[in-house]
Order: sequence, then structure tokens, then C-alpha cells
Amino acid sequence: MTSRLRSRYKLGRYAGISVYAHWSLLAALAGLFIWMLWRGGSWSLAVDALLMIVALFGCVVLHEFGHALMARRFGIPTLNITIYPVGGVALLSRMPRDPRQEFLIAVAGPAVNLFIAAALFVYLLVDNSMEGFGLVVRDDGQRLDQLSTLMSMNVLLVAFNLVPAFPMDGGRVLRSTLAMRLSYRAATRIASYTGQLLAVVFALLAIFPNPLFRGFNPILLFIAWFVFAGARAEAKQVLRTTGSSEDGQTG
Repeated sequence: MTSRLRSRYKLGRYAGISVYAHWSLLAALAGLFIWMLWRGGSWSLAVDALLMIVALFGCVVLHEFGHALMARRFGIPTLNITIYPVGGVALLSRMPRDPRQEFLIAVAGPAVNLFIAAALFVYLLVDNSMEGFGLVVRDDGQRLDQLSTLMSMNVLLVAFNLVPAFPMDGGRVLRSTLAMRLSYRAATRIASYTGQLLAVVFALLAIFPNPLFRGFNPILLFIAWFVFAGARAEAKQVLRTTGSSEDGQTG
């Protein structure tokens, strides 16, 4: 436990839950800032981009609190929340064995991002004075308002998290739905195999040229490995601990 704590930095404690940033997230943010400057961007542009990413991870924190607070309603405490470069993890003291509870806990996170996106959409629709906000610049020179960008990012978070593969929320939604008719072990096995199959598809898309990606895509390949490893780990844990209480985590 001590080594884990040293790899994380506490951001605070909210609603009785400690929030940590993993060292890799801080390193990634620093790397992004340096890369922006190295590419010839101005300090103001680099700071704007960094603030945009920080705001996005703020939405990730709220996403995790969606899971945590829904779990609390069912009497399941959250040990802590840790934010990584690829997202966040709310470490629950245990996973619910009632599939309906797991379903609600899983969808609570994406629901938070959907609410944020909807609120930003309404705000931008009502108040069209976009010039008052900081702007980011894409490679094609088009200037985009940061709030509209943040709205789009939250929509992407919803879509990404609902991919039916562990360790994303969609994998838990799939398992909980299956578990309403099948055994917990069988539902986990099917959801795990689905996640691994999708990971293989992601890897093929990342390596071979296709209509979606023109060439090798290292980010998608990393996501494929992340999904494949997460799906296998979830299946092994559940099959090993079925019939007893186990720790759980949800992203």
C-alpha cells in the first residue's frame, strides 16, 4: 500500500472520498506542455491547451463521483478515486452482486458526462458570445471555443465509456444486463470475451491501413492492449472469487 501511495498525489477529499492523481498523469500533462512549446506554439496557446486538458480531467473526476455516489446509495463505500492519463478509477469496497445495482452504478458515470455536455450545449445555445472565452487552435487554423470543445469531449467520453468491454463502463452494463438472466460467472465470461474480441478489432484497426485510419495508430493500439488486459483481469478476478466478497473498481 505504501508503494502505491507514493505513486499518487492527493488532490483532496470530497464527499468523504480521497481523490488522487497518478504520477503518470502529471508526467503526461508536463509532456504535453513541453511538446506544445517545442512545436512552436506560444506560451498562451500551450497554457490554453493545458487548461483544456485539466478541465477535461475535472469532468473525469465528476464521472467517477457519479459511480461513487450511486454506489453509496446501495451501501457500498468508495475507498478512493485515482485519475490516470487514460481515465479514472473509483475503487469500490466491493462490487454489487445485484445486477440492477451494478447497472445503475455503471451508467451513473456516463450520465454525469451527458449532463455536463447538455448543460454546456444549452449555455452555448443561449449565450452566443463565444469571444469571451479562451480559444484553441487546430492545425487547420480554425478557432474553436473551449467550452464547445469541452462539450464535444464529454460526448466522446460517454461514447468511449459505453463500449461494451471491460474495464469500461459499457462492459459492466453488458454484464449486469446478462446477469439478469444468466449466472454472474456466465455473464462475466461473455462480457470478458466480448471485450477481448473488441480489443483484437481495435488492434487490427491500429496496425493495418483502413478507411478509418490511414496508418499505424499507437494510441488505438494502446487502448486495445488496455481493453484486452482489463477484460482478462476482470474475468480472472470474478471466476476466482465467485461466492465471496471481492474488491471492485469501476471507471
